[in-house]
Amino acid sequence: MTDTDLAPDRRDAADPLASFRDRFVPAPDVVAYLDGNSLGRPPALTAERIERFVREDWGTRLIRGWDEGWWEQPGTLGDRIGALALGAAPGQTVVADSTTVLFYKLARAAVTARPGRREIVLDTDNFPTDRYVVEGIAAERGLTLRWVETDPATGITPEQVADAVGPDTALVTFSHVAYRSGWVADAAAITAVAHDAGALALWDLSHSAGSVPLQLDAWGVDLAVGCTYKYLCGGPGSPAFGYARRDLLPDLDQPIQGWTGRRDPFAMAAGYEPEPGVRRLLSGTPPVLAMLPLTVSLDMLAEAGIDAVREKSLRLTDYALALTDAWLVPRGVTVASPREHARRGGHVTLVRPGFAELLAPLWDRGVIPDFRAPDGLRIGLSPLSTSFAEVHAGLSALRDLIG
Repeated sequence: MTDTDLAPDRRDAADPLASFRDRFVPAPDVVAYLDGNSLGRPPALTAERIERFVREDWGTRLIRGWDEGWWEQPGTLGDRIGALALGAAPGQTVVADSTTVLFYKLARAAVTARPGRREIVLDTDNFPTDRYVVEGIAAERGLTLRWVETDPATGITPEQVADAVGPDTALVTFSHVAYRSGWVADAAAITAVAHDAGALALWDLSHSAGSVPLQLDAWGVDLAVGCTYKYLCGGPGSPAFGYARRDLLPDLDQPIQGWTGRRDPFAMAAGYEPEPGVRRLLSGTPPVLAMLPLTVSLDMLAEAGIDAVREKSLRLTDYALALTDAWLVPRGVTVASPREHARRGGHVTLVRPGFAELLAPLWDRGVIPDFRAPDGLRIGLSPLSTSFAEVHAGLSALRDLIG
């Protein structure tokens, strides 16, 4: 391609989602924010909504607010995330805790729901918190971990899972979009393989939700978790979401038996009796203030539509790959991400020895990518907030630094 072919202007001019960029808080010293797959930018309305909540809802309604919608927020927001991003019918998703805590709850509940089965199947390159949590559960319950070796440049496949599961498998757990490479797993096929073996499937959707359309109900997914601070722009450490298939809920005895998960929490009664629905996944008091930013970002996602978001995501990553092929591959950079649309999530990973030393000079130039050891730069492109001009400017700076 010529430089004219690679120019960003016509791409931004033809972008139907271009106006959304103006709805985010500007960062004057940032030329290219290429880390939206780690932390989304804040929508401009977020500060106003939080200020209004503190001044009016919390400030004037005080404790009465719990009876005026706060108490229902985990399910209300959960249902909204389910409808907009997960392909999930109401009553199966809640917002609560962190991804790690919800992952522990669901993984622990899953192995309890499969008594007599002693194995958990997972892959070697899954996100560290998932691996650590499962290792702890295995030690706690005396279970065996069956590790599937995955290529960091790709990800888990149905064939690999079929070779690993068996009559002793209680749970299989993987990321839908691999955090390192951006590989999109075939969740429907892998879930079916797990079910054929009599096991449950738990998916981490942290790099999928708000970027890649999901169909949890249609795929027959049992359990899922995900963070809300990446493509859903909930803010640093915003609460996670957890999904459990409706007909599976009565069999889930999650291990952190807190008062808000009881069937009648305000009875303050002796003994724990779980709420029959999805609120049984809750433990402590809902983080109402921390959930507020999601109300803004979900409004934006509803307006844009997840299919349009995915379409732009693919165009952005296609553009990043075209620039990489033209400018960076001749300088020794390799692409460690899938090129096929069906297998590529919302980010691409570039690999070259010495990339770690380039982070500081990139930041000095206002270019913010993400780094993953030992030598990978992740280019995370959040469709609602990222322009093609940003991608061009960021990869131009990288090209100039490589020399």
